[in-house]
Amino acid sequence: MEDPKLAHDRRGIHWTFDARAYVSFVERLRCPLDDHGSVVTAPSFDHALKDPTPDAVSVRPCHRIVVIEGLYTMLDVEPWSQAAALMDERWWVQIDLGRAKERLVKRHVETGVARDMDEAVWRAENNDEDNGKYISENQFQVTHTIHSVDDAAYATV
Repeated sequence: MEDPKLAHDRRGIHWTFDARAYVSFVERLRCPLDDHGSVVTAPSFDHALKDPTPDAVSVRPCHRIVVIEGLYTMLDVEPWSQAAALMDERWWVQIDLGRAKERLVKRHVETGVARDMDEAVWRAENNDEDNGKYISENQFQVTHTIHSVDDAAYATV
């Protein structure tokens, strides 16, 4: 990054990701599979680690459905939109902004992104909310919208 401090402060905004590599990954997924077992790999991300793990996910010829989850997977901004256009379906999970902030603040503290609740709230208000607004205002054509709900069956202690 040209400005590493700014990139770290804005961590999670679309320009801090390698969008060209993402587009290349989606293009490889769309290629016909050969009979010799071609494998397409992708990174995974763990908020506790704070960085992606390269080649952590393998998509094999036997996989018929691939679900890609991420903030910018449906962004209607180049080069992200090139990958979005290749998707068969694009599902948007709609969430109340207040509830999203609560979840983010909690996750920032639990994963060590923020030292404490005050820093987590600051990060949510000064970075994450802007990112969320940008995404919702610049979406590629959505094929399905579902509404996020809290489900006690998935609650963590």
